Amino acid sequence: MIPISDSIKSRSFPFINLGLILITIYAFFLQVTALDPEGFIMQYALVPGRVDLGDYTTWTPFITSMFLHGGILHIASNMLFLWVFGDNVEGFLGKIQYFFLYITSGLVGGISQYLLMPDSTIPMLGASGAVAGALGAYFVLLPHSSIKTLFPFFGFLTFVNIPARFMLGYWIVLQVLSGAISLPGGSESGGVAFFAHIGGFFTGFLLAKILHPKPVYLPTEYKS
Repeated sequence: MIPISDSIKSRSFPFINLGLILITIYAFFLQVTALDPEGFIMQYALVPGRVDLGDYTTWTPFITSMFLHGGILHIASNMLFLWVFGDNVEGFLGKIQYFFLYITSGLVGGISQYLLMPDSTIPMLGASGAVAGALGAYFVLLPHSSIKTLFPFFGFLTFVNIPARFMLGYWIVLQVLSGAISLPGGSESGGVAFFAHIGGFFTGFLLAKILHPKPVYLPTEYKS
């Protein structure tokens, strides 16, 4: 399922959301055009085995890793989800609180995955934990909106309007099940940091509950 748009118009221009998308794209550009892309990744991605809890200078990758990605499809999917869901989260939480939620969700997501594999030498990178935080917040704020989704149906692609609560609920259940399945073979199974997604989603969910405890009820009308 590929989200295309949601049924709620943005309350204001999403400066923070758009800024995060542009910064992430720029960081990916620097990554792929670096003279030594592998060295660039090893420097700025989160390599759990290199983290020394007694040396704060080794903590910065918990932040910088959010802006790197493993390829075009990786960054495209993350930024698409952020584009569709992040603008309204920013609109209802406010710019400062949204930025705080995004970064905090990414941090908690990274920490969640790190705690499961603290000795790993495989780089962790991607905005998935932070984006998952925006999804968790959207689940709290706008559970009654609908998502215009590109959906495969008997070999064809068609547009379907799916309730946000169902789509995001399905997504997080899938992450939890996939994370549980990955545990026996190691948390790096398949190269997907499922527990970063889980940690980020529930961080965004809880922060939205605290910052804006009542869900939003608005007329549904597709954004132009």
